[in-house]
Amino acid sequence: MADWRRWSPVPRSLLGRMLLLTLLAILIAQGLSSLFWISHLRSSQRDGLLTSSRSLAYSMAASVSYFRSLPLGYRSLVLDQLRSMGGTRFFVSLNERPLRMQALPDTPNKQAVLDIVREVMRQKLGKEVELQVEFVAPDDLRLFNNALKLEELPRSWAHYALTLEPVKPPVLVTQIRIGANEWLYIASLMPAPYVSLEPEALQPQQLLSIVLTSLLLLLFAGLLVHQQSRPLKRLARVARELALGSPAAPLEEVGARELVEVSRAFNTMRDSIDRYLNERGQLFSAISHDLRTPITRLRLRVELLDDEAQRDKFSQDLDELELLVKGALQCVKDTDIHENIAPLDFNQLLQHIAGPYLADGRVQLIGAASEPYPGKPLALKRCIGNLLDNALKYGERARLLIEDSPEALVLQVDDNGPGVPEQRLEQVFEPRFRLSERGQGYGLGLGIARNIAHSHGGEVSLQNRREGGLRVTLRLPRLVVE
Repeated sequence: MADWRRWSPVPRSLLGRMLLLTLLAILIAQGLSSLFWISHLRSSQRDGLLTSSRSLAYSMAASVSYFRSLPLGYRSLVLDQLRSMGGTRFFVSLNERPLRMQALPDTPNKQAVLDIVREVMRQKLGKEVELQVEFVAPDDLRLFNNALKLEELPRSWAHYALTLEPVKPPVLVTQIRIGANEWLYIASLMPAPYVSLEPEALQPQQLLSIVLTSLLLLLFAGLLVHQQSRPLKRLARVARELALGSPAAPLEEVGARELVEVSRAFNTMRDSIDRYLNERGQLFSAISHDLRTPITRLRLRVELLDDEAQRDKFSQDLDELELLVKGALQCVKDTDIHENIAPLDFNQLLQHIAGPYLADGRVQLIGAASEPYPGKPLALKRCIGNLLDNALKYGERARLLIEDSPEALVLQVDDNGPGVPEQRLEQVFEPRFRLSERGQGYGLGLGIARNIAHSHGGEVSLQNRREGGLRVTLRLPRLVVE
């Protein structure tokens, strides 16, 4: 699970996640708007294309009617005069037969235009008229009876009517029989701006506009989130310092209204915690002072008793009472260590704690910390010392394994002892709880170690090893809020 989170594509910071969500929102919004725009554009283009096609068909039908009305001998003369005058909107010629050319692949727009042209031509020229209508690429266009290519003709004859260099739009070729062995050949481009049959897609300028808009929105969103997240970062830093017991100034109440309320509530909570800690320290100081005096007085009075059996019983009760008082005071003293946080050489600390046992082979040290750890030196020394003493007490030998990463510094303490019953893995952290009644001490070592780990934002956990013994894991987080 940790590896999956480390390599997750989702950013872990608030700024990264907000930018990712903003980017997704922009892409979805731009995609939907572009989809609607293209759909509307294509619909309007198709309507305009069909309207222009109908108008073009009426013009061609009028030209056909005009040539039909001319005497046979005048038709060629009229065509020659038109070419000498620069031509017309169409390229028109008379052929003995319909020319065969490679037609463009069928598309919905192409078929719709051809249907309209055929409909208008049959409506104006008669249903029995023989005609062939097709779209042809300029390179496949053929002219006159000898099937000349377009580039083989003088430019004044056909190029101005059938080309839009460097664009090569499709050419609409209509061939109609107007007499025996006489076919009227009409070639034309579609009227602007519908010279192409393909639906228009996003232009490079529109794509550039979308990209620039997205970048600007991301920039402004990033600046806004960065500005608003600064109070949260300060809050996290002060909270960590408070958890580690370092003195910190009151959190500045700035930013949005919700952030101001959070900062004000945190300052109130911090003041309450400070008052509680001070009152607790004063309370235990008073208890230690008030209890020692009557216990000492009772010991003096017990010594004056003549009954030896009663004197022994009273002495035993006083010893237990003094043990409880010392245990409670030691628990408070060991967990409430007032010292500043400093960069700690973890490797040197372990060498200092385990040095005597490393020499005689009772402790094995594996691994090393790559960087200093910011913590309380005396508190961590007491925490690790308790864990090591507990391992040597029950297992005689111990193995210390260090695993360091950018997220956390982990120390595993393995022993060869009997382990702990599964149902009591959490119970051993309770004060004055001991698995062996014959053991010495107050039963506070593991509880004190866990409390010190908690004060550093870490944790102490227990696990029975398969090969026997107990594994105690101390995990200290390295995540520092900037």
